[in-house]
Amino acid sequence: MTSHTLKKNFDKLKEKKETALITYTVAGDPDKETSLEILKSIAKSGANIIEIGLAHNTPIGDGKEIQNSAHRAISNGILVKDLFDIIEDFKKNYSTDIIIMTYYNMILQFGADNFVNECRRTKVSGIICVDLPWPENKEFAEKCKNNSISFIQLVAPTTSKERLNKIIKDSHEMIYYISMLSTTGGDLKSSPEEILKNYNDVKNIDPSKKYVIGFGITENTISALKSADGLVVGSVLCKEITKSIKSGQNPVTNVANMIVKLKNKIQ
Repeated sequence: MTSHTLKKNFDKLKEKKETALITYTVAGDPDKETSLEILKSIAKSGANIIEIGLAHNTPIGDGKEIQNSAHRAISNGILVKDLFDIIEDFKKNYSTDIIIMTYYNMILQFGADNFVNECRRTKVSGIICVDLPWPENKEFAEKCKNNSISFIQLVAPTTSKERLNKIIKDSHEMIYYISMLSTTGGDLKSSPEEILKNYNDVKNIDPSKKYVIGFGITENTISALKSADGLVVGSVLCKEITKSIKSGQNPVTNVANMIVKLKNKIQ
């Protein structure tokens, strides 16, 4: 059975008529200790779900801001086991849902069973695997489900209706809708109205599931999309970390301030 913590989280937000603010930062950026402090500050500042990325040297889905974060983390020697250390430390004091975002060869190298076992041990709520599409992900998704972890499917504006139906039927409680064909952090290529129209068409296939929108979400675009179940903000946070490092400021404080601003825009 999959974990119902994500579903419970979304249901609570729905009762309060709130949109889930979902954040993304890279484990080990700018270093292991600071990235843990950033996660804590994100939770304290009101994020509802925290995505944590595993740095990868050929990140096909990531734009330059996330690549900069990943580069710093890799330069500091981040390993898969460090990711789980960070999550374990975070979970000692915070119950915020954690989702790992990664690429499949990282899971394969670590061992798929080991990876899922570590997720279960450290109370990870879900996994997004960027380059493991349906139906190739069926076996791994089942492994996640049997360990109370949600495997989060990705769908895009170009996914055919027939394929969408199959992916959504097989998906667990949360589906990630990619707003546009791009890497992360690009400017929105469609108007928020058009994105929401496409999003609602997808959501109507099975309204019982939760659908979050990611890619291109910034301080300027987030409020126009707040009718979605959840919104993922990553590149703006990675950019804030880079800016803080360059200007000698504290990334923990600056990211926390950014979360408060984003949260206010969708309440």
